Amino acid sequence: MPSVQKLPKSASVSAKSVKEEFADLGERIIACERCPRLREYCKGLGETKRRAYMDWDYWTLPVPGFGDMNARVAIVGLAPGAHGANRTGRPFTGDGAGNFMYPVLYETGFGSQPESYARTDGLKLRGIRICSVCRCAPPQDKPTPQEIRNCASFLAEEIHLLKKLRVVVALGRIGFDGYLNFLIAQGVISSRREYSFAHGAEHRLPNGVVLLASYHPSLRNTNTGRLDKAMFTKIFVRARELAGLE
Repeated sequence: MPSVQKLPKSASVSAKSVKEEFADLGERIIACERCPRLREYCKGLGETKRRAYMDWDYWTLPVPGFGDMNARVAIVGLAPGAHGANRTGRPFTGDGAGNFMYPVLYETGFGSQPESYARTDGLKLRGIRICSVCRCAPPQDKPTPQEIRNCASFLAEEIHLLKKLRVVVALGRIGFDGYLNFLIAQGVISSRREYSFAHGAEHRLPNGVVLLASYHPSLRNTNTGRLDKAMFTKIFVRARELAGLE
């Protein structure tokens, strides 16, 4: 099965520009068929659809990252939403989690607009990029450990391309552990034991990057008050400070 490959510190973007490298990565993500269960599930969602989206032509393919290619801040989320990114083809676009998150990114200076409903809506991100541990929507938002491993190389490549990265905001425990697993594979840390997950937890890593933890902006958290706008905003205000974007 695919596994995270350690990237040499001296690795360069060869003859390709960074833009071309991101484009190549995106094409390979979209074409991925590593997880039959997830591919079948995503395609099935596009066939049955949700009543509110019957006039949509669902994306149904694995979803690439989105945002600034020179970002100092990276968001690491869980996976595309079944009727959000799996429908629209862009992370956190067209679902409740995105409706909660993008206004916060706009108000903290990372987004060009507070709305996100389609890939063609004109939204631009500045200083931040959105990645995910899994690139296909999993049933019940629960990818298997093997499915997470299958997708790990894509996260590793995307992070490697972010040459100016200073801060990682991990959304939820799976995003947090997924980024720590990347660090272990790269030899940055030896285990996850010293890095505890809690909303607002801040860890300065041996490579100088700061890891910020946040509850995921899922409806399960935002509708119950476990995560509110003020709590979430503080995370991104702090990310700007740590990244030197003030």
